[in-house]
Amino acid sequence: MAFKIILGSKSPRRQELIKALGFEVEIRTAEVEEIYPSDIHLEGVPEYLARLKAEPLKDTLGQNELLLTSDTVVLLDNKLLGKPQNGDEAYQMIKALSGSKHDVLTGVYLFTSTKELSFATRTSVYFDDLSDDEITAYIKDFSPFDKAGAYGIQEWIGYIGITGIEGCYYNVMGLPLHDVYQAIKKHFS
Repeated sequence: MAFKIILGSKSPRRQELIKALGFEVEIRTAEVEEIYPSDIHLEGVPEYLARLKAEPLKDTLGQNELLLTSDTVVLLDNKLLGKPQNGDEAYQMIKALSGSKHDVLTGVYLFTSTKELSFATRTSVYFDDLSDDEITAYIKDFSPFDKAGAYGIQEWIGYIGITGIEGCYYNVMGLPLHDVYQAIKKHFS
C-alpha cells in the first residue's frame, strides 16, 4: 500500500496491532476531551469519538499519509462503560460484566487529504461469574485504568474469565484489524 499510516493513538495495544499488519506506521497524537453529545445514539459514540480524535491531526498530514483514529467502548444493558477513573469504578465495571454478555464497539476513522471513511465494529463478549477475589487481584496486578470496561481480553482476566466471543478478538483489544485492513485496501489503495 502506498500510504504511511499515521496512528492517532497513545494506546500501546493499538500501536502493536496496526504495526502487525505490516504498514509503515508513525504515531502522532493530540489531546482531545472525549465528550459526545447527550442526544447521540449510544452505538454511535465510538465512531463520533474516533472522528473527534482526528480533528486536531488532519492539518498535520503530508502526501501519502493516511490518518487512523479509533475509540473503543463497552456496552452493557444499554449503558456505556468507558475507562474507569479509579479502583472502585474498575471493580464496579468488572462486577457488572461478571456472568453476563456485553458488546465491545470500536469506532474507526480513516482520513487522507482526498478521502475519509468511518465505521464501527461490534464484538459480543461472554464473561463467566468472577469472584470478588479474582476481580480485586486483577485490578491490583493489571491496573486496567486505560481500558474500556476496565479489562483487557489479552490479560489474565481474559484467560480465566471470558467464556466466548462472537466477532473479532482484536476489536476487543481496541482495533478491528480485519475491518481496518479491508477498508484501507478497498477505499484507499
